[in-house]
This record gives sequence, C-alpha cells and structure tokens, in this order.
Amino acid sequence: MDLALSLLSLTAIALVLGALFLWKREGYRRQALLMLVLAAILAGNIVIWTLPGPSGSTLSAEAEKQLPK
Repeated sequence: MDLALSLLSLTAIALVLGALFLWKREGYRRQALLMLVLAAILAGNIVIWTLPGPSGSTLSAEAEKQLPK
C-alpha cells in the first residue's frame, strides 16, 4: 500500500509540473487544465486513504491488516 501511495504522490507532482510547463506553451491550455484537475483528484485520493477516520485508523492501515502474510 505504501508503494501505491508513493506512486500516486509522484504522479500528482509530475502532473502539476507538466501542467505548468504546458501552460506556458500556446495552444495547450486545455490539456494543462485537465492535468491539474487529474492531479487534484489524485491528491484527494491520497487524503482519503491517509486521513484518520472516527476510529483513529486510516484506510491504508486497515488495508494492510487485510493482506495475507
């Protein structure tokens, strides 16, 4: 689970950097905006998986408990 969250974080960062690069180029503003929207969605997913719930545990910790060892 840690690997998946790390990849989500790196992908969100790459999307933001790519969007900033494309924003400066003429004719690619729509693609840059869509990349920023996708980065926001990925960031939202990271928050959902890592934010503690009412019981005090996170979804990622609960998923780790469910994995066979």
